[in-house]
Amino acid sequence: MDLCPDPAGTSIRDASTMTVGMGGSSANIAAGLVKLGCKSALATCVSDDAVGWYCEAQLDHYGVDRTYVKRVRGEYRTSLALYETRLEDHQSVIYRNNAADFQMSTADIEAVDYSQYGALITAGTVFAAEPSRGAAFRAFELARAAGLPIIFDVDYRPYSWPSPQVAQEVLSKAGALSDVIVGNDEEFGFMAGGIRLGLDKARALAASSAAIVVYKMGPEGAVSFAAGQEIRTGIYPVTALKPTGAGDSFMAGLLAALSEGREMQAAVLRGSACASLVVARPGCAAAMPTLTELEDFLTSHPGPTSLGPTSPGATSPLLKD
Repeated sequence: MDLCPDPAGTSIRDASTMTVGMGGSSANIAAGLVKLGCKSALATCVSDDAVGWYCEAQLDHYGVDRTYVKRVRGEYRTSLALYETRLEDHQSVIYRNNAADFQMSTADIEAVDYSQYGALITAGTVFAAEPSRGAAFRAFELARAAGLPIIFDVDYRPYSWPSPQVAQEVLSKAGALSDVIVGNDEEFGFMAGGIRLGLDKARALAASSAAIVVYKMGPEGAVSFAAGQEIRTGIYPVTALKPTGAGDSFMAGLLAALSEGREMQAAVLRGSACASLVVARPGCAAAMPTLTELEDFLTSHPGPTSLGPTSPGATSPLLKD
């Protein structure tokens, strides 16, 4: 569950009114995919209380299949995020004590019929604790056996992990098992052991195991590796209200475009456009664009910034909608 002060620009400490929304990277990506015309299902756990029920209702609202969303009782709680809709002195405060989603088990994952899906997508936080870590790696095995591409959003959040050393080891293992890897420069640098080594880490993963690697650089755009080509793309400049939600929206836009069979450069640019739309609006899941909104934005915007030469024509047969 997300809470943010209303109106935009208000700090948490000065707030008298808060707006509520569904949060969490995986749920945001799932909602973003549906709004772009795809189908998605979420496998996770929520607390069996009013907050968990709210999140279930939000999944229903966005059209995300929650067949594999399980309620858990006891002292486990659905996480809470408070964030500000402003850039200057921005604050995001995350509550993850006894997180319900970490209770996803191997049995939960083995109940999924993988033959009904086109891909498995996971964000890095699921690997931060047991039993969800073991369950996620088991999902990788089952997805691979079913012939599904494994898509990994590194999404490193230090507050969820017992130590940086454990995070580096586990996230590197997940990356080595994935077909599509998306992360920012800091996340690839973290896995490589230094920020300056991040781009080489991304390049090495593309050369050794992954079919697609996207190395995001914030306002500097992205470098993508696919089909032996290195593709450089810019961003769509907008007047941003906040920094949150951009990565989730980028992922949804990228994957929706790949599922449509678009070339890699076009897919990354559509992901970048989705990210720009979300940072220019309040909210996260609610701010994810529909397909019509995305097309209108691409038609009306002057275009992305340029990052120099690109090797055109790289495509991916990995995904279907």
